[in-house]
Amino acid sequence: MNIKLKAVLTVPLLIGFFVCVIGLLGYLTGRILMIPVRLGMPSAVRFFGIAVLLSGFLFMGWLFKYRRPGEILVSTYVTIRKAVMRIQPEAISKRTESLILTGPQMHVRHPLYFAVVLLLLGWWLTLDYTFILLMAIAFFLWYNLVVIPFEEKELKALYPKEYEKYIKAVPRFFPSIKPRWP
Repeated sequence: MNIKLKAVLTVPLLIGFFVCVIGLLGYLTGRILMIPVRLGMPSAVRFFGIAVLLSGFLFMGWLFKYRRPGEILVSTYVTIRKAVMRIQPEAISKRTESLILTGPQMHVRHPLYFAVVLLLLGWWLTLDYTFILLMAIAFFLWYNLVVIPFEEKELKALYPKEYEKYIKAVPRFFPSIKPRWP
């Protein structure tokens, strides 16, 4: 089975499972801490949530203009496989895509992770379920403490000089309004 087919079959299932687990943990955490399931947000906040949600979808669409979903699935599959098999991020990789530093990557190093958290925040504000906020916090922490450090070690190994310059110029998670690259 080729790597693209493995990626298309495996990554969505893993992500779906992970989202369900994080959602359940968010719900249980809220119940244990006696946080209300809904906060009763006013309509204005919920309409703002729709704007945040729309921004997240637009940001994700902008990302897909520069990096196709299939490419993202393959690179995610290779990175997950390395992590599960405990292969050092610096080891030779089957990732073959070029380093893309245009579009949203000129504003933030990890636009996909930012978009996911933004979408979760938008869903939370729109639907007013506290477990979705807890999910957004969990994903933010997971990305910043686990995924991004591993991925950046791999990218530094694949593109040593260019990625090092890029790290110094472009914010890690929260986009800058003004392009920071090149």
